[in-house]
Amino acid sequence: MLKLGITGGIGSGKSTACRLFELSGIPVYYADTRAKALMNEDVPLRKALIKTFGEEVYTTQQQLNRAHLSALVFNNPTKLQQLNALVHPAVAKDYDRWNKQQKHVPYTLKEAALLFESGSYKKLDAVIVVNSPLELRIARTMQRDGSTREAILQRINNQLSDKERNRLGQYFLQNDEEHSLIEQVVKLHQQLLAQSAG
Repeated sequence: MLKLGITGGIGSGKSTACRLFELSGIPVYYADTRAKALMNEDVPLRKALIKTFGEEVYTTQQQLNRAHLSALVFNNPTKLQQLNALVHPAVAKDYDRWNKQQKHVPYTLKEAALLFESGSYKKLDAVIVVNSPLELRIARTMQRDGSTREAILQRINNQLSDKERNRLGQYFLQNDEEHSLIEQVVKLHQQLLAQSAG
């Protein structure tokens, strides 16, 4: 069974591409979603977050105080690095456990915005990069999140550039208004099926 990653910048359409792979029967591990869940569920991770960032990172109902944590790490590279150093290993362990449970599938996908930045791509067989024009990414994200253009651009600037992602990726999907994403996913899925069988 092949272990593949799928990544792309904010608003590139990673989730849409993943849903298309899921329709083909491919299991997808959503790393960012699991990271949020693990910060609430994983006891050692919770303790480490409290030790590093203080009791205020959890509400009185013992749920992650995402607004507080975001405010702490926003524009603070050291604190962001500390957060990632705690969360990424927990996600990696959770992903390994999940991947071992997948049976009778030709390949699995690990969807993560920071797949390259976290270094987790090194444990995968290959990575699919979803590309999309900058203005389209901004428009999608503004519509989806209600974020301002400035906030989105700041998030984009905190991620790898498209050029850097493309240099590290092996497969590419172009999610714009000119190319059919469905056709590209179907074609790539067939290619990956053949590769996993060989």
